[in-house]
Amino acid sequence: MFLSKLSLIGFKNYESLEIEFNAKVTGLYGNNGQGKTNLLDAIYYLCFGKSFLQQNDTQHIRFGSEFFLVQGDFVAQAEVPKTHQISIGVKKGAPKAIKCNAKEYERIAEHIGLIPLVMISPTDTELVGEGSELRRKFMDGIISQYDRPYLLALQSYNRTLKQRNALLKHFHTARFFDPSMLEVYNEQLSETGEVIHKTRLSFLEFFVPLFKSYYAEISGGSEQPELIYQSTLNATNWSDGFLKSTEKDRQVQFTTFGIHKDDLAFELDQHPLKKFGSQGQRKSYVLALKMAQYTLIADRSKKPPILLLDDIFDKLDENRLTHLLGLIEKMDAGQVFITDTEYDRLNRVLGKMHWTYTLLQVTDGALTA
Repeated sequence: MFLSKLSLIGFKNYESLEIEFNAKVTGLYGNNGQGKTNLLDAIYYLCFGKSFLQQNDTQHIRFGSEFFLVQGDFVAQAEVPKTHQISIGVKKGAPKAIKCNAKEYERIAEHIGLIPLVMISPTDTELVGEGSELRRKFMDGIISQYDRPYLLALQSYNRTLKQRNALLKHFHTARFFDPSMLEVYNEQLSETGEVIHKTRLSFLEFFVPLFKSYYAEISGGSEQPELIYQSTLNATNWSDGFLKSTEKDRQVQFTTFGIHKDDLAFELDQHPLKKFGSQGQRKSYVLALKMAQYTLIADRSKKPPILLLDDIFDKLDENRLTHLLGLIEKMDAGQVFITDTEYDRLNRVLGKMHWTYTLLQVTDGALTA
C-alpha cells in the first residue's frame, strides 16, 4: 500500500492539513514538539484504528475543537491499482467512526491487516524493561495483521476472560464460591486459548530465525541472542491448569492461568537482556525484533508494510542508521516515513540510499517543502 494523500482536521496540534505524497521515502524534520510524531500517529491511526500511544481517542482532539477527522487515500500496488480511502472520525460524546470507501465498519477487526504497517520509535526499548503485557501485545500485533482467525480468537478470549474475572469478584463480594459456575468460562477460554497458543508457537518457529539473522547484521557482534516463548501451556493442559489454579483464583479474584500470562524472554548469551544487556545491545535487539516483524508481515500478507521511523537518531548514530536503512533498502521495503530534528543529517543519510525521497519541514502543525 502507498499513502498518496493525507488529510487532518482537529488532530492533535494540526488544525487543518491536506498533503499528497509521491516519493517512496518522506523525511519529516523540525524541532521537537512541532508535530512530526503526531503526523506519523495519524498514519498509524488509519492502519489500526487507534493511536500507537495507547491513549483515549478523545485525547487526540485538538484543544478547542469538538472532534478530529483523519483521512487517507491508500493505493494498492497491483496490476490494476485500487484506492482505499480510509477515514476515522472521533467526536466528544460519540462512538468512533471508521470507514473504508465511505462504508463504516461494523467491527474494527474487519480493518486490521488491510494496510500493514510497522513502526519503529524510541519507546520500543520498553519491550525490554516493561512487563509481559507489552511483549504479548508485540507478538499479537504482528500475527493479527495477517491472521484474521487469530485476531478473532484473541478478542473472544479477552471477552471471556473479563467475564470470568467479574464472576470471581462477584464470589468475593457475595461471600460464596461455586467452582462449577466457572466451568463454562473455562471451556470457552480453553477453546480459543488453544488456537492462540498453537498459532504463537507456529509464529515463533519462523520469527526467531529471522530475528537472530537481523541481530547479527545490526550488531556485528558475536553475542548469541535468544527469544524464548514462556507459557504454562508448554508444560500442562487447560483442564489441569484450571484445576490447580482454582483456589488461587478465588483468593486473588482474577484468572491466574491461561495464555494471557504468556511472555517472551529476551536473552543474550543465556543471560537476561533486561539485567545484563548494555544500552547498545538493547537497541540492537529491539531493532532486530522490528526488522523481523517487517519481514514476516510482508511475507505473510504479500504486501510490503508502510514503515514509520520516528526519531530514529535517538536509537542509532549516523553510521549505524545508514547500515539499518541499507538493510531496509535490500528488503525492497514499501513506503517509508522518517523523522529527525536536523535537515542536513536527514538529507545526508537518505542521499546515500537509492530511493526517491522528499524532505518536508514541520513547524507548529504545518508542512513546507
